[in-house]
Amino acid sequence: MTLTAPRIDFAKGDGLAPAIVQDAATLQVLMLAYMDEAALTETVESGEATFYSRSRGGRWRKGETSGHRLQVTTIAADCDGDTILLTVEPRGPACHLGTVSCFGDAVAPGVGRLGLLERTIVARAAGEGYTARLLREGAKRIAQKVGEEGVETALAGAAGTAPELCEEAADLLYHLAVLLAARGASLDDVMTVLAQRARGGS
Repeated sequence: MTLTAPRIDFAKGDGLAPAIVQDAATLQVLMLAYMDEAALTETVESGEATFYSRSRGGRWRKGETSGHRLQVTTIAADCDGDTILLTVEPRGPACHLGTVSCFGDAVAPGVGRLGLLERTIVARAAGEGYTARLLREGAKRIAQKVGEEGVETALAGAAGTAPELCEEAADLLYHLAVLLAARGASLDDVMTVLAQRARGGS
């Protein structure tokens, strides 16, 4: 993946700019750090998040000691050109305290859990569990399971309780995510279609 450095006015911050780090899959904010121009350049060249430590007075690449590196997927600037947004694929906890995020111990809250679900499916694909077995059986078998779960969700919606509906909907979402993975697609691709429809007014 080729990264491009946005235009940043480092002079506004005496040579530094705040860098917000966000999980590319779950959209969870992971940490806030600072970059100088050299750190931004190193991030672009290496593909791994590199920052400027105000306490150490120098650059540091996240995960140099812990191994919990941040693989950068995109780099953007805010409208004023003085703040950086990194979206990343984390290789472990982002916080030095061992939590996923520096902003509390929640893991992919809200709809971010769908991104975490996809990541989990990929991680389990080569194992021996239920997810791996489904993927080995192929798209037709997974599609059958999606159909079964869809019927069960509809029945729960028509005659079940709200908790029963949520249980069945969770099963449906899981199997749909597995089916998308089996076909080389993702929930993000589905979101793209929804966004296109929203722009079209449909």
